[in-house]
Amino acid sequence: EPRLDLLINNAGLIGPGRTADGFGMIFGVNHLGHFLLTCLLLERLKEGGASRVVNVSALAHRRGTVDFGILSSHKDLVTGQSTLQNIQAYCSSKLCNVLFTRELANRLEGTNATCFSLHPGVIQTEIGRHLSLWQKIVTIPIAKLFFLDAEAGAQTTLHCALQEGIEPLSGQYFSCCAV
Repeated sequence: EPRLDLLINNAGLIGPGRTADGFGMIFGVNHLGHFLLTCLLLERLKEGGASRVVNVSALAHRRGTVDFGILSSHKDLVTGQSTLQNIQAYCSSKLCNVLFTRELANRLEGTNATCFSLHPGVIQTEIGRHLSLWQKIVTIPIAKLFFLDAEAGAQTTLHCALQEGIEPLSGQYFSCCAV
């Protein structure tokens, strides 16, 4: 295609493992894939008319941290693969999405391309498909009762992708269709 108007980066995983390149699976799926794809498509995004990059993060980013020593020595955001470490890795990967969006906005300044990160809400998805049986027994009933369905959960993503007039807010974090 000669131009690219919209890139929505939306992937989420909580579970153990490593990517083919040896990175922590959560870090690789939730952040590195977004980062790489965006970088590979960046020139095409800047060349077209008004274009947008939308990075789906999560409110959990507030509990995230990035320790560059751990990242360097373990190729991951955490040092192990326990359930608690996987949750921490998820939070930290989502923080990476927010920080990447902020820096991307700086680099896109002066172009017709903009970018946004967002919290879509707590949505009933298959993000926990790799949870153990006892974890699923606890979480599935809660999800069915209290989590958003996919259509409701897509609203902030669609807002960031389609809403006219939000270009001056490039780099900002949205939740419930607002900054």
